[in-house]
Amino acid sequence: MAAQRPGATITAWRPSVPGIAEVLHAHFTAHAYPAHTHDTWDLMILDGGSVDFALDRHRHGMTGRSTVLLLPPGVTHDGRTVTPAGFRKRVLYLDTTVLPEHLAGSAVDGPILDDEVLRHRVDRLHASLGHPGDAFEAESRLSLIRDRLRAHLDALAPTPPECGSNRLAGRLRELLDARISAGLSLGEAAAILGAHPSHLIRSFTRAYGLPPHAYLTGRRVDRARRLLLAGERPAGVAVAVGFHDQAHLHRHFVRHVGITPARYARAGGRS
Repeated sequence: MAAQRPGATITAWRPSVPGIAEVLHAHFTAHAYPAHTHDTWDLMILDGGSVDFALDRHRHGMTGRSTVLLLPPGVTHDGRTVTPAGFRKRVLYLDTTVLPEHLAGSAVDGPILDDEVLRHRVDRLHASLGHPGDAFEAESRLSLIRDRLRAHLDALAPTPPECGSNRLAGRLRELLDARISAGLSLGEAAAILGAHPSHLIRSFTRAYGLPPHAYLTGRRVDRARRLLLAGERPAGVAVAVGFHDQAHLHRHFVRHVGITPARYARAGGRS
């Protein structure tokens, strides 16, 4: 079942295929994703329209039906419609058992893959995921896709890991990842890491392209999506992922995803 709001139609579900955390089919006519990160690889194909996005603070445009977009985990990105007709997309959120996180730098260097064979394989995988009885076929198709993605990433020059100047930002990110639900104050983070609060914010924003509070909000929304698709109620999800209450979850979820948590949960009423 698809969930709708003005300017958006979304279907989302969690398939029983190892390595695929979520499937999302969406049509947006007027939506702008704020800067955020995921802990998954986002493998996207367009079925119509164009999308403009920034990855690691570099803007890109994607159109046409022969290309594939691969966004790496942990790297800041956004996205927005370009024309009044918007865009239609299908996305697979792949966990790091499919592609290791250390390949993220290569994906930053070349997120748009002009590969008709890969695009066709992703299209066929989506088709098989639409039929619960075709799980074996879906696993097989995912394996072929993984091999082709790995070849693309290996062909790109790797980006060096975080330099010493970003070490503080990396430590703060690890701390935030460990406190997604519990949260922490800026003062507490500064005390733990032995740094001035404003220096923490500047270091993190310079390294990841968004301030620490925005990063934490995005991670909470990501976690809320998984729980909603697992059948949890929005009120319970809000508390479980660290939002103050359901209204707090609602506000940030609509901004990030384009529909309300309740409608997103209904969109996931399939397996």
